[in-house]
Amino acid sequence: MFDWLTRRGSTTKIALARVAPRLLDDDCPTVGEYKFLHKYLRDRFANRVVLTFGEIEDLLGFSLPPLARVNLAWWDGGDFGGTPSTQSCAWTLAGRTAVVNMPAKNVVFDRDTEP
Repeated sequence: MFDWLTRRGSTTKIALARVAPRLLDDDCPTVGEYKFLHKYLRDRFANRVVLTFGEIEDLLGFSLPPLARVNLAWWDGGDFGGTPSTQSCAWTLAGRTAVVNMPAKNVVFDRDTEP
């Protein structure tokens, strides 16, 4: 009757999360169109803020680009020109790091405690 209890976790696949690299404030000149996300994360007292993609879109007032929903590299913070992306500056300047979970369609923004 309780066979499922003994094999718990054997059929579950663990989704790997991706942590955005830490950027310095000097690297991020502006948060651009992601200013509302920046303000929201900056003004939260909690050390951890979890937002779904939909909640992020509600804060921004527009849809995330299609790449944000399928490509982990969009959340990594840098483009190939060597400058950080505007979206990564939004959480970096708010003192947060971002860990995206694609299957769950959410992002964990933790307070950056490194000096």
